Amino acid sequence: MKTVKNAVWNFNDQIDSEACAEGVKRKIMAYADEMMCVENYFEEGAVGALHSHPHTQITYVVSGQFEFTVDGVKKIVNPGDVLLKRNSVEHGCVCLKAGILLDIFNPMREEFV
Repeated sequence: MKTVKNAVWNFNDQIDSEACAEGVKRKIMAYADEMMCVENYFEEGAVGALHSHPHTQITYVVSGQFEFTVDGVKKIVNPGDVLLKRNSVEHGCVCLKAGILLDIFNPMREEFV
């Protein structure tokens, strides 16, 4: 099932994931015009290619380990760590240990739905 815009109740076990890159799947957990919550599942070695977009993004590391590059700076992040990526800042990652990232976007990513 796909998540419906402005839905109040969104149950993880009822939301389908979609492949978005080799070794990466995402679930759109909830969204409205103002924001979006997306769960990303990474296999070890998977790459979130360097990119930028006109959305502010907060990434919470749920599990695993990742090497992130944000605005040219590389750091290793672990469960519980959080990244703030302002709009138009280039960023990407490599998954060092399989894991999950939770992304919050403002405004929503229209191209995801």
